Amino acid sequence: MIQIRPVSDLRNKFTEIESTVKEGQPVYLTKNGYGTMVVMSLESYSRLTDDVEYKLDEADRQAEETSVRLTHEEVFSKIRGKLHE
Repeated sequence: MIQIRPVSDLRNKFTEIESTVKEGQPVYLTKNGYGTMVVMSLESYSRLTDDVEYKLDEADRQAEETSVRLTHEEVFSKIRGKLHE
């Protein structure tokens, strides 16, 4: 079940939020009824970002191996082409 809590719970009920996060569930925090942030475990965050970090490292390696550079228009055009195949 999605955990939505007021941001004040981060201070007042930290141990409850911490145990929810340790179970692998994110906690969505609100301020004045609007979403402001998400609290998650380091493991969950790593799962979200590790692939992106790997791809960025791969792109850096490729950039070192060649002098070819693409404009953002060329990159997005190639992506659109792949999506519409």
